[in-house]
Amino acid sequence: MEVSAGLVAGTHNKDEIVIIRRDSEFSARPMEQLSGQICKICGDEVGFTVDGEPFIACNECAFPVCRTCYDYERREGSQVCPQCKTRFNRLKGCPRVHGDEEEDNIDDVDNEFNFENDRVKHDFQCYGFEHFDSSHQIPRVPSVMHMPYHVMVDDDIDPDKHALVPMGSAGLCGKGALSLPYRYTNNRVQSLDPSKDLALYGYGSIAWKERMESWKQKMTKDSGDKDGDNNEDEFDLSVLNEARQPLSRRLPIPSSQINPYRIVIIIRLVVLGFFFHYRVTHPVTDAYGLWLVSVICEIWFAVSWILDQFPKWLPIERETYLDRLSLRYEKEGQPSQLSVVDIFVSTVDPLKEPPLVTANTVLSILAVDYPVNKVSCYVSDDGASMLTFEALSETAEFAKKWIPFCKKFNIEPRAPESYFSQNMDYLQGKVLTSFIKERRAMKRDYEVFKVRVNALVAKAQNVPEEGWTMQDGTPWPGNNVRDHPGMIQVILGQKGGLDTDGKELPRLVYVSREKRPGFNHHKKAGAMNALVRVSAVLTNAPYLLNLDCDHYINNSKAIREAMCFMMDPSLGKSVCYVQFPQRFDGIDRNDRYANRNTVFFDINMKGLDGIQGPIYIGTGCMFRRQALYGLDAPKQKKAPSRICNCWLNWCCYKSCCCRRKRKNKKPNSEVKPLLNDEDSLDLVVSQEGTQGDNQAQISDHKLENKFGQSPVFVVSTLLENGGTFKSASTASLLKEAIYVISCCYEDETEWGKEIGWIYGSVTEDILTGFKMHCHGWRSIYCIPKRPAFKGSAPINLSDRLHQVLRWALGSIEIFFSRHCPLWYGCGGGLNWLERFSYISSTIYPFTSLPLVAYCTLPAVCLLTGDFITPELDNSAALWFLSLFICIFATSILEMRWSGVAIHEWWRNEQFWVIGGVSAHLFAVFQGLLKVLAGVDTNFTVTSKSGDYEEFSELYAFKWTTLLIPPTTLLLLNIIGFVAGISNAINNGYDSWGPLFGKLFFAFWVIIHLYPFLKGLLGRKNRTPMIIIVWSILLASIFSLLWVRIDPFSAKTDGPLLEECGLDCN
Repeated sequence: MEVSAGLVAGTHNKDEIVIIRRDSEFSARPMEQLSGQICKICGDEVGFTVDGEPFIACNECAFPVCRTCYDYERREGSQVCPQCKTRFNRLKGCPRVHGDEEEDNIDDVDNEFNFENDRVKHDFQCYGFEHFDSSHQIPRVPSVMHMPYHVMVDDDIDPDKHALVPMGSAGLCGKGALSLPYRYTNNRVQSLDPSKDLALYGYGSIAWKERMESWKQKMTKDSGDKDGDNNEDEFDLSVLNEARQPLSRRLPIPSSQINPYRIVIIIRLVVLGFFFHYRVTHPVTDAYGLWLVSVICEIWFAVSWILDQFPKWLPIERETYLDRLSLRYEKEGQPSQLSVVDIFVSTVDPLKEPPLVTANTVLSILAVDYPVNKVSCYVSDDGASMLTFEALSETAEFAKKWIPFCKKFNIEPRAPESYFSQNMDYLQGKVLTSFIKERRAMKRDYEVFKVRVNALVAKAQNVPEEGWTMQDGTPWPGNNVRDHPGMIQVILGQKGGLDTDGKELPRLVYVSREKRPGFNHHKKAGAMNALVRVSAVLTNAPYLLNLDCDHYINNSKAIREAMCFMMDPSLGKSVCYVQFPQRFDGIDRNDRYANRNTVFFDINMKGLDGIQGPIYIGTGCMFRRQALYGLDAPKQKKAPSRICNCWLNWCCYKSCCCRRKRKNKKPNSEVKPLLNDEDSLDLVVSQEGTQGDNQAQISDHKLENKFGQSPVFVVSTLLENGGTFKSASTASLLKEAIYVISCCYEDETEWGKEIGWIYGSVTEDILTGFKMHCHGWRSIYCIPKRPAFKGSAPINLSDRLHQVLRWALGSIEIFFSRHCPLWYGCGGGLNWLERFSYISSTIYPFTSLPLVAYCTLPAVCLLTGDFITPELDNSAALWFLSLFICIFATSILEMRWSGVAIHEWWRNEQFWVIGGVSAHLFAVFQGLLKVLAGVDTNFTVTSKSGDYEEFSELYAFKWTTLLIPPTTLLLLNIIGFVAGISNAINNGYDSWGPLFGKLFFAFWVIIHLYPFLKGLLGRKNRTPMIIIVWSILLASIFSLLWVRIDPFSAKTDGPLLEECGLDCN
């Protein structure tokens, strides 16, 4: 999809399309014609069989070999495929050779015993194995599609499988996908088995190396007289073998670190059992209510700990090899074979999400270290703001200068605001005077760019009564935010604007979906699904990367890091997404409110990576497009068992001698998209096979019920390796793109239910990843040495609590929905430890109820003189002490294998209490109101700081009702602490012993709420007036209780003394 002539706007009625022309138009770039596939031995074309089908010598890996080389290798050579070492089978029309009797099943008597051609007159010029060339493809293939399409990944053949020829699709839901524009009749083609040793396929085998060495010596001897220097013709086997190695590997935690950790967990479980045995069998009769509440809270804490702990049983780390990725897919002098990537950026309100922040994110995407013709950036403006549109236009102009500067000097990061604000010597390692001059000039250009963007922001503060108008006088289609047509503008693209060096730029597309009153637009999840459909129509990349508008690319090789997993043959195609950890800028050194959240990102997520993969956290995630379409993960074939399990067969009432019938034939289906006179596509699906494992007719009606009424989009979902239609005009594609973002497109489809981002929760990220894992997919956690992405975090207390409130409310919504992980997907592809993690992520807000009760108990015990446990004997004290030791040992060993610092762990513990007694508590009540009473809560966008002043928002105080519960608990425990000490001073030495446990209990609450207290005091300890009012009110209430308790009067247990009535005097 090339750059369009202007902004295209339209409604769900496909006949209403408005094109707002730009000042300059750009012509479309013609698509490259598909070339033929070349024999990897001699360099000739592979050709066809006697039946007119593409000739395939090896049915195991489809290594491209022509008929002549195939006959010669079978008769004179080793009779095995050079790539996978599988013996060549006799094909129809080929003479029989020794060894064919036991495996041939081809009825071909006319050619079977034809031995007339004794020798094949053929000159082997390059007899050796090499990877696919992206320009080599099968020639003159009879297409099953009436309309050809252009595959954006350069090849119809998946490069990570070398000569892999996928089978045609027999249906949806993971049963296969159409990847090639041709079909096969008799040849059953299989892909490389990742579970096998790569040496079985010829990767680095000794026999192949020896054969290559002997062949090179022979060629050197024969051509010595012609050319004395043949260094250019020699193969660099070391480089070749390096390119064949896996692109990534797992790094398990050293046993010296992980084994003690597991042992302590087991010991803690045992100690926990004895602890609860003592607690249940020794109630406190004088304070039965306190004892019962404390036991219930402790049991809930134990269950929550088990659900959180065991998913961390198998933590791993991963390592990527970017050099191998380049050797395999970016050969010198050949087009890059890296996959195409569509990158999504979502924004809503430009006043809360400043355009300058979004512009920096877009600039870092456009300047990423990846082929420019394989990157497309889609910006979703869900607020239909003209400010965002104009800011993107300014960004596109500045990108023409910024991108060549970044790639010329290889700077990091490539977001200009972060780059120019680095506290480092920019001359370090840069000795060129040209760099110094260009950097200063670029900084001046960026300052001018900031002034222009900020001027747009200032202008947007005053909205005209008649609404905004564009430069040509056309009214802005999005003047009414809640009622406007869909809008698409291709701002940058191939031939749509060159940089200052005359090179092409990546695509940049502005998208604003249609909104009408009365429709449920599903907030961010709906916007992301609209981007999925638009990108499928325009570019249809097989991989998607989604970023928040404030998360810029900090590592220009981040996409390559993800491709080391997505395009690694050893991992297969079972990876649904690659998740990167979130890292943040602008956080104070002490990280008062645990914004970095390193315990979750560096401990929990590593543990999940060892099971079925990390959960999806909403940003910084690379998706496989097919996984978003609700398909099941491809099932890996298991090796046939060589052991006859007669006992199992006897239990199943089967005989071990019974043989199952082989099903060699497979249904052959073909998908035929048609282009009619109106430039729209009709999807025709025909089923030709009558036998096979899955025999089902796929009708247009079924596909439309699942994906919607757009035939162009439906056809794109069947292309596993991506690709767009070659013959479709730009106007027809834009017309279809407008249609797929209409507000009624998802009606009566599976969007948001089984396809795309899943609806039903404000935390659509967790729900979407959960659905993928239930389909059997696995995810990958990638932590590069240089953080891949960085964003901004709400560092002041109020915004941080509102952010945590939204996350907790989303978990409550998932818990009460049909996707509750307690039962959803049982019997599917979800690992039971992975299910533990999802259960923990949905029930954690309910921990706020026992946590509030448990934090109230210390003050109640100090004010009443009772306690939650009876007087401890030696055995009971042993179990209490052992439990505390195990808790601390578990945390210390976690920090040891994960590398998390102790102050980061402590901040996480503190904010767990702060958020639990405030945001999580409100989320529980709001969730119950929504489920029981239907009272919905509005989603509040977290404000992103527009100025980059360090810690400017740290001390900003914004009153919210979320501050009431922790303020009350803090004051209550402080009063109880003072009352307990006063009571002990008044009653003497003997009362100090029982007091220590109560004081420690209250001190535990106060020390965890200490960052909250610091947040209330504000900058320079200036207490806000609202806090003073609350303090006086609460102090007055507790003063009345104090007088009623009267702690200064001595409490004795002796006999009651009364006057006897006698006058002793």
